[in-house]
Amino acid sequence: MVNGPDTGHAGPPPAAPGALNDLVVLDIATLFAGPMAATMLGDFGADVIKVEHPDRGDPVRTHGAAKNGTGLWWKMLGRNKKSVGLYLGSEDGREAFKQMVAGADVVIENFRPGTLERWGLGYDVLSRINPRLILARVTGFGQFGPYAHRPGFGTLAEAMSGFAAITGEPDGPPVLPPFGLADGIAALTTAYAVMTAVHARTRTGRGQVIDLAITEPILTVLGPQPTVYDQLGTVQERLGNRSSNNAPRNTYRTADGKWVAVSTSAQSIAERVMRLVGRPELIDEPWFASGAERARHADELDEAVGGWIALRDRDEVVAVFEEAQAAVAPVYDVRDVLQDPQFQALDTITTVEDPELGPIRMQNVLFRLSETPGAIRTTGPDRGADTADVLSRFGVDPEHIARLTKEHR
Repeated sequence: MVNGPDTGHAGPPPAAPGALNDLVVLDIATLFAGPMAATMLGDFGADVIKVEHPDRGDPVRTHGAAKNGTGLWWKMLGRNKKSVGLYLGSEDGREAFKQMVAGADVVIENFRPGTLERWGLGYDVLSRINPRLILARVTGFGQFGPYAHRPGFGTLAEAMSGFAAITGEPDGPPVLPPFGLADGIAALTTAYAVMTAVHARTRTGRGQVIDLAITEPILTVLGPQPTVYDQLGTVQERLGNRSSNNAPRNTYRTADGKWVAVSTSAQSIAERVMRLVGRPELIDEPWFASGAERARHADELDEAVGGWIALRDRDEVVAVFEEAQAAVAPVYDVRDVLQDPQFQALDTITTVEDPELGPIRMQNVLFRLSETPGAIRTTGPDRGADTADVLSRFGVDPEHIARLTKEHR
């Protein structure tokens, strides 16, 4: 615990690698933003304790692909965490949780507003136990307002933020991402919010509540749409892979049936691309000097670029573009990601030893720190594997632990 009060328990375990190894985080959230934020903190050394239902466990354990009955998503999302089986709806579970709160820095939860209060675990109660506690509340729509009590999932945020409305082909339906985009953005934001609150605590000595609605971070990263509508009354439409800010900007099919993406956000890059594909005369057109004007001539520019690319294999296209210092990237699937030399050099996809599955590969920590690097120390543990050890560390007496574990054998 970071400069915490003397609570009478043994404190965090011996220091782990990373910048946050004096931070104790209780992860009582599920699916997906809250737990992912806790994973990000754990990657940089935080002592993350996953509190999950002792019988059912975290739902992500059975989400998605599995091998030999073992959920693969859990192995990633549960990494660098200890698992404690605790039902917060029971009196014994609540009392044990309160003892954990006394020695924690952060609690991350995503129950519907009012659930913790109904269990007698609202911030008014928890902050009396530990005034330095930071409570991160991650919900679909926030803690108040007309939608606060609605079920909230990332899909709803992707729809209501405006993301789906601008994604897809102009004559097609709105498109949702095939992965947890809104949850991932919210997880990054939650980790940022937690560290902001931790920093504030160094000045005030007090914890606070973080109210994070999953709908809001994704809306923010969509750009200036609200401001543009407010000032100009215009609404962004679906453009497929094109952009209203520049052209050529699209994905193009190569002669070997693969795809590349081209970007010309910078004027100099746009000019290099047109020279490369043999259409330098377009650079002299009056409209070519503006990205927005180029976007209005996207059909002509796409025809020029796409026609040139269609005659060449992907590797040749990438090599020629790179030689010309024009912006291009191959469109990868996961097989390409695993084989890419840049990702290999960075160890972006790293190998971790798992007690059940042996060596498994997963995304590495998000960034590299020169002095206090993060690390993946463990994969997602078995359900309740650390219950007795962790509760003992927080001062829960052996008889109490025995009652908790006996109820769920």
